[in-house]
Amino acid sequence: MDIATLDPAAPPAASDGQPPRDCPRCPRLAGLRDALRIEHPAWWNAPVPSLGDADPWLAIVGLAPGLQGGNRTGRPFTGDRSGPLFWNTLIAAGLAEGVYTGRAADGPVPAGVAIVNAVRCLPPENRPTPEEIRTCRPFLETDLAAMPSLRVVVALGAVAHQSAVKVLGGRLPKARFAHLAEHRMPGGVVLIDSYHCSRYNQNTGRLTPEMFAAVFARAIELRDNRTIPLVPDAPGDSVAG
Repeated sequence: MDIATLDPAAPPAASDGQPPRDCPRCPRLAGLRDALRIEHPAWWNAPVPSLGDADPWLAIVGLAPGLQGGNRTGRPFTGDRSGPLFWNTLIAAGLAEGVYTGRAADGPVPAGVAIVNAVRCLPPENRPTPEEIRTCRPFLETDLAAMPSLRVVVALGAVAHQSAVKVLGGRLPKARFAHLAEHRMPGGVVLIDSYHCSRYNQNTGRLTPEMFAAVFARAIELRDNRTIPLVPDAPGDSVAG
């Protein structure tokens, strides 16, 4: 789960659990990717790999790469309007080191954190289909299963929430999405929901910087308070919301 090399000519991934550069699993997404490679040959235009520590205590699950963000730069939440809020919040909370500039080559470094997407390729209009979400889910499952110290997962938006619940063994009818809702998953991991830090949510006031900061403040509380019971009585048991 090393930081991406950001080289558009990089060879396909073979055995690290990440999709290959020319992943053919979702024809609609592959078609958009091929068209963007012609229109913007200097962009990343490939599945965006996970970023962060190899054995984090916190995993942040996003929806999918943005057109001007990860799809262009090859780095999650880097290059578009979601980036400043995302990275500045993590830096302020001590969950990343560095300064966010919007450039991939000198981006902040996550500290104890891994950043992954529920869907690894850019979907048209940022809306993957249910089939595309299901098809990409094994990559999320592989990533989270490779994190033995994982204690908390933050899901950004309803799609990320749904994929995270399924990967972690919870039950969606019981684990309902809501901002700052918490759900104990089988195995002890706590899932915290957040509205996505998209430009739309920021512009409409649905998500404020204070609301976003509160999500990660709560994640740190859960990490540091060892007395909080993390093993559920039933799969996907909701503990707050």
